[in-house]
Amino acid sequence: MIYNPSRKEIVCLIICGCMVLFCLVGCGRHDYKAEADETVYNIINEKWQDDFGGKANYKISDTTPSPSDIKIEKTIPASGILTLPQAVAMATAHNRQYQTEKELLYIKALDLRLARHDFEPQFFGGGKGRYVKDGRDEGIGAQSNFAFEQLLASGVRVNTNVTAAWVDILTGNMRSGLSTLISTTITKPLLRGSNSKIVMENLTQAERDTVYQIRQFNRFRQTFVVSVISQYYYVLQQFNFLKNAESNHKILTALYGRTEKLADAGRLPRYELDRVGQDKLDAQDTYIQAQKDYKQALDEFKITLGLPATAKFNLDESELAALSIVNKPDLAKISGHEKEQKDGELAKEVSDLLEDELDVIKTVLALRLDLANKANAIFDAERKVLAAKDRLRMKLDLTASVDNSSGKHTDFSTLGKTKNTAGLGLDLDLPLEQMAEANEYRKALIMVTQRKREYEEAADIVILEVRQAYRDLTKAAERHRVQLESLGLAQKRFKNTLLLMQYGRVNSRRVLDAQNDLFDAKNAATEALVGHTVAMLNFYRDVGVLQVRPDGMWEY
Repeated sequence: MIYNPSRKEIVCLIICGCMVLFCLVGCGRHDYKAEADETVYNIINEKWQDDFGGKANYKISDTTPSPSDIKIEKTIPASGILTLPQAVAMATAHNRQYQTEKELLYIKALDLRLARHDFEPQFFGGGKGRYVKDGRDEGIGAQSNFAFEQLLASGVRVNTNVTAAWVDILTGNMRSGLSTLISTTITKPLLRGSNSKIVMENLTQAERDTVYQIRQFNRFRQTFVVSVISQYYYVLQQFNFLKNAESNHKILTALYGRTEKLADAGRLPRYELDRVGQDKLDAQDTYIQAQKDYKQALDEFKITLGLPATAKFNLDESELAALSIVNKPDLAKISGHEKEQKDGELAKEVSDLLEDELDVIKTVLALRLDLANKANAIFDAERKVLAAKDRLRMKLDLTASVDNSSGKHTDFSTLGKTKNTAGLGLDLDLPLEQMAEANEYRKALIMVTQRKREYEEAADIVILEVRQAYRDLTKAAERHRVQLESLGLAQKRFKNTLLLMQYGRVNSRRVLDAQNDLFDAKNAATEALVGHTVAMLNFYRDVGVLQVRPDGMWEY
């Protein structure tokens, strides 16, 4: 027996098929992540300027890295020694705060993507199926619609809608058929919202915000590389303190042995042996504390590197020995002026280098990325004033519309004839109640004043930072020179007093004092060496000339 479906069943199948088709179109496979990633990084590449910094290590972790990005695993070299370049690279690749900064940059570009979309054609579509029974009238049908909307930079908004409805009358006096409706509406602002700068303000701000975030990201990279290198040297400093403490304990242990022999021979009183023994115990306590301080500093550095606290490694001691000391920063290079400098001359006070200082300050005001953001914020606030003032104007829109319908039905219950209509009109909104808009306008004016004041304060703070950084650098250079001389004297003094004690010409107290001074001088010399290096990095960072290389290290 051959099954012949009824007309009602056929219509139901058609409707179900249409609905499934809509679902497939709307829910089809679409790689939204890949599309967003491509758009975002196209935006970032478009907005990134060369003077912001090198374009590397800025892609978030779940995207394809660029060829210049650092690729390093969270693994310690087989030697167990982590060099300075390796540490900086590992921190750049795995530090959690660095990852957050990259994500903030991505999100800001994502916001710009949405702002640009407001001025792109936007499409909408859908459909529905329905069964209707009203008394003796019974029908079944389907309706679909497709529309698009676009906002132009001039403020003109275009809306177009296409609707198609098909109805099959199963019983009753109504007629089956297909109907379509095509309508287009164009709205043109004549007063409020007619200025293209006002219309595009949100997009303009989003464009600028993306540039600001790129600057902020690069400023973060400058401070980040300085902090990682500084922390690396600080850990080495603590390790050097540990070695000095160990050496001090060994020397005092050996000194105790010598003193004991001299005391047994009657050449020194016993109380001097007890004094040496007490200092030996103090040295042992200092050694234990130095071990604790070094391990703590190393564990804290693991957090910076993004490594687990249980990771085991040491830092490269040769990095500390390789540090070179310069007496002053190259102000001529920073300011763009070549000036003759005397070899070995110590840095003078900033007030004595007024001409160089002014050149450096001009450079700072031009190069500091965070200060550039503060300056641009003034222009943003001025645009906001124009936008707020525009909202106080009368609204007058010119509207043009065209409708074209055909067929017997536009939905399941309405009958009609083929009809074409066109219209032209004006929409007027008088500004009779604008307290809120007036308040926003006044706030916008105040905001301009605030932004100017914030920039002036930021500029003063930046100049203060540079002056302070320069003072710190000159002081650190001088302190290191003094500590080196002090270390040389302490070494000579200890050697002489130890020799004199063997001949009974000085007591143990003199030797102990010389050894304690030598221990302190060693630590002070290391601290001064690290302090000068960090002060130099801080100076170049605050001036704004420090550049981050693709490998994470720095240059200027």
